[in-house]
Amino acid sequence: MIKAVAIDDEPLALQILEALCARIEYVKLLKTFTSQAEAQRYLNKFEVDLLFLDIQMPRQNGIDLYKSLKQETKVIFTTAYSEYAVEGFNVSASDYILKPIAFDRFEEAVAKVKRTLDLEQQNTSANTHLTIRADYKLYNIPLDEIVFIEAMDDYVKINRVDKSTVVARSTMKGILKKLPETLFTRIHKSFIVNTAKVEAVQAGSIEIAGKEFPIGTTYKDQVNKNF
Repeated sequence: MIKAVAIDDEPLALQILEALCARIEYVKLLKTFTSQAEAQRYLNKFEVDLLFLDIQMPRQNGIDLYKSLKQETKVIFTTAYSEYAVEGFNVSASDYILKPIAFDRFEEAVAKVKRTLDLEQQNTSANTHLTIRADYKLYNIPLDEIVFIEAMDDYVKINRVDKSTVVARSTMKGILKKLPETLFTRIHKSFIVNTAKVEAVQAGSIEIAGKEFPIGTTYKDQVNKNF
């Protein structure tokens, strides 16, 4: 079941989304909001899988609202303005639907989210891959190719064995939940490392591929436990 929330400053638009969600058996629309502040408070307290989010709103642009959220969640932008499409996909939106919304188009967008969530769940359970959306693509990265992950404001940079990187919108807390704790350790507010790639552990740092990474005070106990 996909747990969803809808945010739009127009009550009629929310009624339409409620009716559309009611026609799809695997979607549960938990809440609707016209107030962005109320929506943010709810989303900071409860985890949801999917947001239906209008872009053109009076208090704050929907894209900026999405960027400000603490939790990582899928988003389908709903708007009457096609010019926002590129900006929407720049924040790794699952889809972008123009109003008025046709049910077939709505169902297609939600089905895309379901496929992504199912794949993420399968890979997390199998402990083989990290599935994450970035650069208009859905990446399926083998866990043993990941060397370390670095925080970059509202994004994370996934550094791989071949020295290529994937930059995705996520918090460190959000991406850590996708990784098996037996294979990855957060050693600092800015770094998660693949424990199999660690070459040396010192009092205040860890060495991987000839590079030193600091161990944060908050994470020392976890590092000592894992190494």
